[in-house]
Amino acid sequence: MKKHKTLKIILISIFSLVIIFIAGFFIWANNYYHAEDQIVTTIKDDSSIKVIDNLTIISPSIPSDTCIIFYPGARVEAIAYMPLLEKLKDKGYTCVLVKMPLNMAIFNVNAADKVFDKLPDIKHWYIAGHSMGGAMASDYASKHQNKVDGLILMGAYIYGEYPPENVLTVYGTFNSNLEKEINYTQNIVKIEGGNHAQFGNYGKQKGDPDATISADEQQTITVNAIVDFINK
Repeated sequence: MKKHKTLKIILISIFSLVIIFIAGFFIWANNYYHAEDQIVTTIKDDSSIKVIDNLTIISPSIPSDTCIIFYPGARVEAIAYMPLLEKLKDKGYTCVLVKMPLNMAIFNVNAADKVFDKLPDIKHWYIAGHSMGGAMASDYASKHQNKVDGLILMGAYIYGEYPPENVLTVYGTFNSNLEKEINYTQNIVKIEGGNHAQFGNYGKQKGDPDATISADEQQTITVNAIVDFINK
């Protein structure tokens, strides 16, 4: 009888800990970085933007045969990357921004699978991502090398087996801790004065040093590097 009582107490304790852990995780995940207010206002009446389920498709005025699928960083509201993707659209590329479950790309690594059929006229596919979104984009690219022409990483490094010559890696000098993880030398762009957060527009990120250039400048340098990479 005493043994059964002890076992019951242990099981109740384990169950309680699991519930506390799950509740804590959801509280943490929902305390995410929000897009700056002006972004929401700007995109409301933009005819170049089309939303289908969790996908935001941004199309250039002249139809493109090249598309960039974008995975957001962890705990960042997806639309915070719209200014970056608008710049890419202005360069003539179709972009697809993926909204992730709980704003965490790790929960939908294969999100790109749902994009291809929605844009049948696209011939050249690139997958991109910021931070954890970059890691998950890299994981996807390494497992679907027949589907994508290249991988674009921002504040991230190659995760998985993917040819470095087909990868563009962009990061700021205030995000130099990435350097110890980068064991390849091709197509690396280091932005002087850039930091980790300014690939998106969601304000200051915890632990991230202040950049000495604006988000607009950091994103413009990034976009130009992407154009050069794709044009190769």
